[in-house]
Amino acid sequence: MSTTTTQQVSVAAAALPQERADLLELLRTARGFLRYTVRGLDETQVRLRPTASELCPGGVVKHVTAVERQWVAFLEGGAGALTTAGEDEWARGFALTEDDTMEALLADYDAVAAHTDDLVATLPDLDASHPLPEAPWFAPGARWSARRALLHIAAETAQHAGHADILRETIDGQKTMG
Repeated sequence: MSTTTTQQVSVAAAALPQERADLLELLRTARGFLRYTVRGLDETQVRLRPTASELCPGGVVKHVTAVERQWVAFLEGGAGALTTAGEDEWARGFALTEDDTMEALLADYDAVAAHTDDLVATLPDLDASHPLPEAPWFAPGARWSARRALLHIAAETAQHAGHADILRETIDGQKTMG
């Protein structure tokens, strides 16, 4: 399976310093697994919740897009741009509306990914950091560098690609890996 997708790649990794090229490859690989996992699902299948959780494949894509968008806003604007959702709001981030389509969700995901990729290439300093907002899941007074936030996006994407893979295998037996 190729880890690249049909999305437009706006940044040529070969022209970047190695660390930035590595970050781009890490992000693109995780995104590629998620996109491959949901490839070919119809609009009914993207809404199925085949496990004990409330997760559906389309909801995973919607959530990962929102998470990446939010962390990019943090990189660009600091802690004030990073909103902390309550549990109900967080759960709604996985829910599809009647108007959501996989085509639109993936187009939004591609746009967010392209913006992130451009940011990886153009951020002046990956060591620059912002304080994190107060939240039970962040240590008091913690700061994250741009590098740490980008690694978090990749980890979050990879984790949720695994969730999507479980959902997909339960729906129709397809496995992303193996």
